[in-house]
Amino acid sequence: MNNRIDAHQHFWKFDPVRDSWIDHTMQKIQKDFLPEDLLWLLTENNFEGCVAVQASQSEEETKFLVDLAKNNDFIKGVVGWADLCSKNIAERLGHFSSQEKIKGFRHVVQGEPDDFMFRKDFRNGIAALKQYNYTYDILIFHRQLPAAINLIQTFPDQAFVIDHIAKPDIKSGDILLWKKGIEEIAKHENVLCKISGMVTEADWNLWKTDELKPYLDVVFESFSIDKLMFGSDWPVCNVAADYATVVKTLEDYISHFSIEDQNKIWYQNAKLFYKL
Repeated sequence: MNNRIDAHQHFWKFDPVRDSWIDHTMQKIQKDFLPEDLLWLLTENNFEGCVAVQASQSEEETKFLVDLAKNNDFIKGVVGWADLCSKNIAERLGHFSSQEKIKGFRHVVQGEPDDFMFRKDFRNGIAALKQYNYTYDILIFHRQLPAAINLIQTFPDQAFVIDHIAKPDIKSGDILLWKKGIEEIAKHENVLCKISGMVTEADWNLWKTDELKPYLDVVFESFSIDKLMFGSDWPVCNVAADYATVVKTLEDYISHFSIEDQNKIWYQNAKLFYKL
């Protein structure tokens, strides 16, 4: 197998106040997760590196990830956080532009009201990304897909990627509205999709690979091979599956693809999108 990039994972020094989203149901991840905890998993599963994505909403988080990337070559890129709604967003992005490991930004839009992406100040922040060729990771629940579609239509020159296939409700098996949104958003040239975060949208204790297949089918039928990339969502995935299981789910699904196409999904697309 060719080299691989894990295009979506997180690091943190667990803080129960800041990380309150990691509640009592997620005890497995109520602890520190740092580069030394991931490196052996990457090596074992034939990954040459990863993209570290923000998990908390502060510039301190961005600095924390950049510092880790400086000290660990296998962290190929950082998707940080900056206040995209701030009046001085252009100045903040300018400040971060000296850090070459920063490839893009993300906001936890899934935690915001459904009309958040229509806010003028947020869109001003999205517009500011282009000057530095920064990407933007779209983290939403599937019900927010219509707003995301409007956003990417408004900024056709901005590079977007959807995290966690837009979080369909795999646990309930509800697929139709999500499918409609994915088919629509995938028509746009400026948006890619991460095959990530699926096991945590299923029943953590009872999920089976067969339940994921209809969702993978939709994503692969909607997006071209050039617009899909793998992300483990480690360590969040640990509440439902270990690293190797998450990797194997996709390995099995694309095992009949050409080596060239597999290489795009595991490596090439992430490398091009994030300029790694």
